[in-house]
Amino acid sequence: MAALPERMIAIDLKGAGGPEVLVPVERPVPVPAQGEVLIRVAAAGVNRPDVMQRQGLYPPPSGAPSIPGLEVAGEVVATGKGVEADWLGKPVCALVSGGGYAQYCAAPAGQCLPVPEGLTMIEAAAIPETLFTVWTNLFERGGAKAGDAVLVHGGTSGIGTMAILLGRLFGLKVIVTAGSNEKCSRALGLGAARAINYRSDDFVEAVKAFTDGRGVAVVLDMVGGDYVARNIACLAVEGRHVSIAAQRGAKAEIPVWQVMAKRLVLTGSTLRARGGAFKARVAADLAAKVWPNVAAGDLKPVVDAVFPLEQAAEAHKRMEEGSHVGKIVLTT
Repeated sequence: MAALPERMIAIDLKGAGGPEVLVPVERPVPVPAQGEVLIRVAAAGVNRPDVMQRQGLYPPPSGAPSIPGLEVAGEVVATGKGVEADWLGKPVCALVSGGGYAQYCAAPAGQCLPVPEGLTMIEAAAIPETLFTVWTNLFERGGAKAGDAVLVHGGTSGIGTMAILLGRLFGLKVIVTAGSNEKCSRALGLGAARAINYRSDDFVEAVKAFTDGRGVAVVLDMVGGDYVARNIACLAVEGRHVSIAAQRGAKAEIPVWQVMAKRLVLTGSTLRARGGAFKARVAADLAAKVWPNVAAGDLKPVVDAVFPLEQAAEAHKRMEEGSHVGKIVLTT
């Protein structure tokens, strides 16, 4: 394998602010630490936490690089101590705590998944963040199982589209909300059981009507604020409310009597700050239970738009416009 360069092009922040603070810079190529591999990045996914980091609202955890980017795909070109040499040359995608917007990125080997034939690097880079998030929150914390009706807000976001695709594979009836009839149509085309235009319809009433008044087993919520009480109204007896973001506010008024009467569980999580052992366990679970579907071509992410790495600011503008369906990806 050819010698590695000492320097690389990456996208870093020149301060908190709008998309224009994302600028190409020259940085040292990372040296993989113990248990890590170095990936020559072919593509990197763009996610809402990247936008929040750029705005100064979501600083990287201790030890993570300032370079944004939580998921990458590419070829392993070096290994750290404790990592078998047979990783070299393997095409992988990986969940990382930062550093994805770059030509090279270090990743814990336990957080890497192989890229099978038939999956492009762009598609592979669009999988890890949303797959880990949906699996751990909808299926693990939310306990969703075959036959369950679930409500997912942001149905055409990266998270929403992944929830629809996974739900289809695992027998869920996925109800989503979206902000236009066109987006609702796209969600239905992906396999959503019901798509509700939240601008024109009351999603609480629509959920009750669709479930014959029973409600849903799980709500996967990235909205927060005043949506929480409305989500609780959508839940069935013994239902679970899982919070993963709070785009409309981090404070909510909880109807406690409903929680008590329906014996509800209110839970939530963040992924980025979780330890490597947890993420490696999730990766192993996904490798066993989900990745065979990826290898068979039955699970492919929805890719909305692809930008060259140097146009990361344009990619962030696309995300903030809110018209995208699925994932936005950068290529090196």
